Amino acid sequence: MSLGVDLVPRKVCSLNCVYCEAGNTTKLTTRRMDYIPARKITDELIHYFKNNPAPDFITFSGNGEPTLNAGIGEVISHIKKNHPAIPIAVLTNGTLLSDSRVRKELMMADLVLPSLDAATQKCFEKINVPADGLTVEKYIQGIADFRKEFKGLIWLEVFILPGYNDSEKELLQLKKAFQKIHPDCIQLNTLDRPGRISGLKAASTQELEKIKNYLRLNNTEIIAAPTSRQHLYSYRNEMENAILSTIARRPCTADDLAKIMGTHVNEINKYMKTLEDKNKIEYVREERGIFYRVPED
Repeated sequence: MSLGVDLVPRKVCSLNCVYCEAGNTTKLTTRRMDYIPARKITDELIHYFKNNPAPDFITFSGNGEPTLNAGIGEVISHIKKNHPAIPIAVLTNGTLLSDSRVRKELMMADLVLPSLDAATQKCFEKINVPADGLTVEKYIQGIADFRKEFKGLIWLEVFILPGYNDSEKELLQLKKAFQKIHPDCIQLNTLDRPGRISGLKAASTQELEKIKNYLRLNNTEIIAAPTSRQHLYSYRNEMENAILSTIARRPCTADDLAKIMGTHVNEINKYMKTLEDKNKIEYVREERGIFYRVPED
């Protein structure tokens, strides 16, 4: 059970990935600022711990790039000082790890999960659509430098998108990057819910297995959405029923549902793929985003 912490507003990011399930980046930037003041975040954490049991993990994630918040180090220090037994995970696209200040601020984390989907500039620009000034060479070097300094675990997520980064040429360059970075684990993932542009195709299990075999690296695993997600302890039937009853009245986005249910959008997203697999919901792309609805009989 993980407590998610958002450090930037939706959707402040250094990338505008074509597959992003959170939609278009509204502020594409590499500029670090106090997008949400660290004091406000620590105050909310204090309130949370006064009123809730301790989670198993605290995870910095959300609908943007957490390292863009210049106060991330202060927030991590607060947690480690007041709740040293709770491990901290940071989900990051890794683009700012070339900055020594960012690397230093993440040193107290226990697990960092950077992403790396491309190892050539052309593919990087095609799949990740970076902010001005970002180069794939600097990107890879930054993660490699972090690996040399960081004593915790690094799980490198690689999002495979057929037609974008699954050619032999791209995979060979990615393998060279993995061997330079030396992550503890390489996680192959693919499309789980609709991306920000239409027409994208998820890699099949067979395609992911083929890529894993091509890489021939012992620390590679496939983490594409588990079909048994509904059997996890944290998957609650009452939440599923509440989602279905809500969208039966009118189609909603995941953000709409999060506001209605009074929970985080990441919590809502746990349920959407499972409901799709059960054919209980379908989606339609509209101007404001992806809307979920109950299929017509």
